[in-house]
Amino acid sequence: MSYLSPVHATEHPDNSHIATSVYGSSAAGKSLPKWEMNEEGLEPRQAQRFVQDEMLTDAKPALNLASFVTTYMDKEVEELMLQNLNINAVDAEEYPAQAIMESRCVNMIGRLFNAPIHDADNEVIGVSTVGSSEAIMLAVLSAKRRWRNMREAAGKDFSKPNIVMNAAVQVCWDKAARYFEVEPKFWYCSKDTFLAVPQELVDLVDENTILVACLLGSTYTGGYEDVKSVNDLLEKKNKELGTDVTIHVDGASGGFVVPFVQPDRVWDFRLPLVSSINTSGHKYGLCYPGIGWAIWRSKKYLPEEILFTVNYLGSPQISFTLNFSKSALGVISQYYQLIQLGKAGYRDIMMNCTNTSDYLAEQIIKMGGGKLFELMCETGGNSLPLVAWRLVGEHAYDEFAIARELRSQGWVVPAYTLAPRAESVKMLRVVCREDFSRSRCETFVRDLQAVVEYLDKTPKAVLDHLAKHPKVGGNHDEATHHGKHKHMQPKHSHKPGKTHAVC
Repeated sequence: MSYLSPVHATEHPDNSHIATSVYGSSAAGKSLPKWEMNEEGLEPRQAQRFVQDEMLTDAKPALNLASFVTTYMDKEVEELMLQNLNINAVDAEEYPAQAIMESRCVNMIGRLFNAPIHDADNEVIGVSTVGSSEAIMLAVLSAKRRWRNMREAAGKDFSKPNIVMNAAVQVCWDKAARYFEVEPKFWYCSKDTFLAVPQELVDLVDENTILVACLLGSTYTGGYEDVKSVNDLLEKKNKELGTDVTIHVDGASGGFVVPFVQPDRVWDFRLPLVSSINTSGHKYGLCYPGIGWAIWRSKKYLPEEILFTVNYLGSPQISFTLNFSKSALGVISQYYQLIQLGKAGYRDIMMNCTNTSDYLAEQIIKMGGGKLFELMCETGGNSLPLVAWRLVGEHAYDEFAIARELRSQGWVVPAYTLAPRAESVKMLRVVCREDFSRSRCETFVRDLQAVVEYLDKTPKAVLDHLAKHPKVGGNHDEATHHGKHKHMQPKHSHKPGKTHAVC
């Protein structure tokens, strides 16, 4: 077997791709353009390898404990997804089976939330979305239009709509308010109170309020807001004001947890003022990124003005999503999970996640003789399966230093500050997803203990130097605080910013 010499390769450029590996090709010896297309293409194998190389420094998804997003699914559903990569979910005429799956998912999830059944077909009103962000925007958009219609019919001003919510909401609420020109009216956290006090929240409601948002799982501390109390107080407020303000429950994370871990908690459509609920299939719905769900109490809460009918796909179809074309993979994967796991399967997984988070909380509290950390979350299934904690007492290092050192072990653990007006409180958080098993959790506890011991022994001058010149980022927060885009800061910055919690 003969090999091309460098001279031979130069004389015959058409043969320069002949090599024992991708890295023996001529492309490997050149710098690929970063901001415009290269003139000549690459062989598929070369392109695949170069893309893989670009991503080598990314964290391993399974060790990314910052994210609620699912990082594990069965190989069977992965095969299903590969078989259907080229299906556009909007083409219901061409792909009716996919449309039926979506309808079944909406009904299964809606019934899980105790949605009322209205029409002859016994169907729940809802739609799949790209994620909870789109679902929340649809809820805000429909509530604004409904409020405007009522104000217009009564001959009243409709120029100053507002939404009442906890300032600790995920950033998509800020986006929805800004995009749709709705004033956000915030209830603010304190150093000791992270979830909205029902009476204080309802006190913010006025005749211009289109919606009250309640959190079924705060991304900061995992806590559930008291939706039932908000409902009861809002009923009285509506009578006083002569209004018809309703509640949207942001169940992005909690929607697939509470029905299985706390089935007796009343937060959903059993409450008469809950008009809409969103949840993320790609969080505790156990699907890969790209699927969310929006469910409404009835068609009454979906004004005709936000519904569009198109017929150029082969038959009349009603569209009321922000996105039009989108992959069918989210719906297919969600349908698979719902029928494969059933209620018993989801219950087992959510209880495992809860038990793991309780175990982790117990181990963290034990560190330093029980005097090093304090919890910022509840245990025993009273919050999302996560652990949020902070340092107590004086130390030469802070939560961001711990996150930085954990990152050097491969673990992505966010360090962040509490919601607006309580930013002086710093904390760490670990999300216990399905694949964060007890065994993996024990490995994390071992590494966290080692990090604490290392930081305790490290001179303050060294810690200060590392804080100013970190090798890796300590704050992997992807969200923003009311328009201040901290994700646009250099990734090596470890300084606490005014942020929403990571999601």
